[in-house]
Amino acid sequence: MGMQGDFFQLLKEQGYQFPTASQVAEGSGPEITRGTTILAMRYRDGVLVAGDRRATAGNMVMYDRTDKVLEIDRYCVMAIAGVPATAYEMARVLEHSFKYYRRSQLQELSFEGKLRAVSKLLKENVAAALAGTGAVAPIFAGYDHDHGAAKIYFYDILGAEFEGVEYAVSGSGSPTIRGILHYLNTWGPQPLNRLPEEEATVQALRLLTSAAEFDSATGGVNREAGLYPIVKLITSTGVQVLADAQLRSLFDTQVTRHV
Repeated sequence: MGMQGDFFQLLKEQGYQFPTASQVAEGSGPEITRGTTILAMRYRDGVLVAGDRRATAGNMVMYDRTDKVLEIDRYCVMAIAGVPATAYEMARVLEHSFKYYRRSQLQELSFEGKLRAVSKLLKENVAAALAGTGAVAPIFAGYDHDHGAAKIYFYDILGAEFEGVEYAVSGSGSPTIRGILHYLNTWGPQPLNRLPEEEATVQALRLLTSAAEFDSATGGVNREAGLYPIVKLITSTGVQVLADAQLRSLFDTQVTRHV
């Protein structure tokens, strides 16, 4: 990302910065709101990204309608696990950064450039992450036009980047679903990347339901309240959001009848 299109440099020139270690320490004390659980997996047409809706603070449920799969631009999303306040700020910076680059350079930022931007923001946030008051461990997924494929990357709280070739998970419910994903991808009827859209969506609903069964911080489906996970698909045509009505139908016919 060249200097002319570097939105981060512009922010710094305008005085923007993430909290320092001393500023973070001053705000220590109360329980911090956190969000869990998120997953991404390849399927036949691209990448599916999903997240439960619960945000917690300690053992308290703060909110059950959190959107943890944030659209950064038409072709990429960032799913968040960790402190929503910090993650939402990162998402806003990324959204405006990509938009700034597009308008100033008259072209899209490359997928590699987008990955570097996510890592850069996480590194700027190290002080808050190490203090435990601003830790974010996101999954970034998007369509790479240069290679003609949707891709998945996940990060630790310090900004280290890893490619999730077939799938990635994060959040407190991730240990449960990581094992299930490995089993399905290795010994299931077919690898995850061959699943059609509907079957991939059903698997995502089952995985998040399993996580909620064993992790109190992961919110399950609440049919009475009309609460279903956020599920978004990334293909060559962009990001698509699955409607609650479609999720409700799949949950009622493909998930609850098996439990």
